[in-house]
Amino acid sequence: MNKLEDLIRLCEGHAVYIQTHNFPDPDAIASAYGLQKLLSLYGVESKLCYDGRIDKLSASKMLDAFQIQMLPYAQLRADMVETDRIICVDSQKHSGNVTDFIGDEVACIDHHPTFVPIEYGYQDIRITGACATLIAEYYAESGNEPDRNVATALLYGIKMDTLQFTRGVTELDIKMFGFLFPRCDQELLAGLERNNMEFTDLKAYGAAIESIELYDKIGFSCIPFSCPDALIAILSDFILALIEVEVAVVFSFRKDGIKLSVRSEDPDIHAGNLLHEALKDIGSGGGHASMGGGLIGSERLPELGNYPENFIRNLFLDTLSKG
Repeated sequence: MNKLEDLIRLCEGHAVYIQTHNFPDPDAIASAYGLQKLLSLYGVESKLCYDGRIDKLSASKMLDAFQIQMLPYAQLRADMVETDRIICVDSQKHSGNVTDFIGDEVACIDHHPTFVPIEYGYQDIRITGACATLIAEYYAESGNEPDRNVATALLYGIKMDTLQFTRGVTELDIKMFGFLFPRCDQELLAGLERNNMEFTDLKAYGAAIESIELYDKIGFSCIPFSCPDALIAILSDFILALIEVEVAVVFSFRKDGIKLSVRSEDPDIHAGNLLHEALKDIGSGGGHASMGGGLIGSERLPELGNYPENFIRNLFLDTLSKG
């Protein structure tokens, strides 16, 4: 209970906002929702918020299934003040995919590596397969029983972020699966896992297949039109499934710039570090050993020259050659 009590003390007497990264996926939504319900047991009410879009079908289905209210920053900012408490969940301040909201980021609960160290009043940053694993552990350690919706949401978040327990899994993820499974709604869980692709996604798959280029074990795919973050991540998993590919780099041209996703199954190539190093002079990026994301902002695109695809490919190949 010590960790949870510290967090509760920071929040008492203040308006509390639980903020995810800008394009919340099932793990981010589950983690925020589970924490919101847990804090409410101690009289701490909160609002879930994000800045960006809910752009993944699985995320939209999840919000509907559990009747979760997540509010975009545009609807909240007029009412927020500097003394409001913000808890960053499945995200870290200055990580490149989190907007700096009005309010005080007093806490951070995340499972990603830290690239920009920040001092928080409360911090729980541990490398696990899913952030929902950490929230599930809060229930288990505090003796609070998650209701069926919370247990199902957390379990779904864990399964999605670990790619059905095939990516980045830790012993704690498995332990929390055992804690949540008997408490979840298995029929609802199965329904969430079905039919998570939209017809329009096929166009992006086609572009990824047509554009793929192999350099030894590195596969590059360029999507010449705008794709949601979640779809770019799915496409990088898709490219990584090729037997010839051990590292997949997928990028999409969008209004906000060029969004990138990297996947690695090579133990000597850390996807997050690769993104961070490759983009440090032109954008931002980071993530786990097996997966990461990055962005080259639209204001930097002129620096890529007339052949931006070649520029990006060479950035990564040069970074890899330096070892």
